[in-house]
Amino acid sequence: MPMLSYPIRCTNGACTDLAQYKIAARWSDGVTRELKTYALSCSRCLTESFQRSRGKQAACRLAPGETLESPSIYEMSRGRRDAQLVRREDLELPLLAPTPIA
Repeated sequence: MPMLSYPIRCTNGACTDLAQYKIAARWSDGVTRELKTYALSCSRCLTESFQRSRGKQAACRLAPGETLESPSIYEMSRGRRDAQLVRREDLELPLLAPTPIA
């Protein structure tokens, strides 16, 4: 039986746009590896969602043996598993650059 297709919405507040990106960090407990999802975002909410995700990750406490990388932006693609998602470093780099002082 085929899986039903449903729209995946941006998780930023009251936004109802379709999510285009998954903001997630690689996590491992030493045995299992997966992407820990922080947000699903449309292009309009990407900056805010990415910054909020970095704050959440910084507040995470890890158990002995756990690793958690910094959040990254992945392009969502229907039918693809996490390991198959394309990382969008081109979108991350401008958001990581320090803001110039005016």
